[in-house]
Amino acid sequence: MSLSILASLEPDPTNRVSASEAAAALGQALFFDARLSANGAISCASCHQPGRQFQDGLPVGKGMSLGNRRTMPIEGAAYFPFLFWDGRKDSLWSQALGPLENPAEHGADRTMVVRLTLAAYKEQYEALFGPAPDISGAPDHAMPSGEVDLALAWNAMSPKLRQDIDRAYTNIGKSIAAFERTLGPKPTRFDAFADALGQGKIDVAQSILTPAERAGLKLFVGKANCVSCHNGPLLTDNAFHNLGLPGATPASDAGRSAAVATLKADPFNCLGEFSDAGPGDCSELRFMETDSPDLVGGFRSPSLRGVALRPPYMHAGQFAMLGDVLAHYSKAPAASFGTTELQPLGLTQEEVAAIESFLKTLDPAETPSSGAEGR
Repeated sequence: MSLSILASLEPDPTNRVSASEAAAALGQALFFDARLSANGAISCASCHQPGRQFQDGLPVGKGMSLGNRRTMPIEGAAYFPFLFWDGRKDSLWSQALGPLENPAEHGADRTMVVRLTLAAYKEQYEALFGPAPDISGAPDHAMPSGEVDLALAWNAMSPKLRQDIDRAYTNIGKSIAAFERTLGPKPTRFDAFADALGQGKIDVAQSILTPAERAGLKLFVGKANCVSCHNGPLLTDNAFHNLGLPGATPASDAGRSAAVATLKADPFNCLGEFSDAGPGDCSELRFMETDSPDLVGGFRSPSLRGVALRPPYMHAGQFAMLGDVLAHYSKAPAASFGTTELQPLGLTQEEVAAIESFLKTLDPAETPSSGAEGR
């Protein structure tokens, strides 16, 4: 589980500029640009705040209005095969496009976003992607779905103009993704402990974690079996689980089972025309589980790195404190929707406190940097 064994990121086959420093610089500017919103006040950084592990600390995200799910941190997200709580996107660049047109988030539309980007960042854009398309004949606002007038305006354009806008919109997402790939997880006290242990330096390892923290680690990999879902250097199995959670909004949120059809139909997925993937790529999408009843009400296991610093918890912020999460796992109540995977653990209060102590060793060893200056 040590961060030292985390493999270096390979270039994303769906995004030919994923490893480009110039693309990351453009993506960083776009990430902090609040002009890419309906009211000119919401940027990606509004919810993905650099000082909070690129999340916002709210039960559910708040952009143009309140959403219905928790903002996920994006440090290390480039390693994940599926994005969002329900995994409805399969690349960082495709994920970046969704919030721009979501009425509860940026509330913008792709025609507006492309026009603004080409006006404000034309030189950087063309250095990466070649000549910018001529979209002077497009309406001010248009996109394929959403409000009726926007969809009508979109359908009134020629197929070539729609494709040019889609291509430029894709390139905007790919630039943002190149920046987000630079946001990796940070070393922790637990990593120092694990590395010392791996080197046979037992005394050094024991000096790094307290007895209570070590007891919590033993429970984490033993009786509590947290490691079954939170494993590897990113402390996640990247899978989807129904945990019988209370208070979700809506209460019958189908989670992963509803997202697979959305992902397969997404024109911006790995197999779509705007992906740079080759014939041998996209195995995650090709072979993903699509019809198991276990997916009903299932949500992705988040990374536990830095988890103690980002309450509240779960996909709709159902639990205020880590102790509340652990108490839920210990009791394993029946699910109100679908079937929970949890089994009662019968943890004592002392055991819950020990696990919580261990989870705090996953905090970054240093305070996160601001990442970039906002506009």
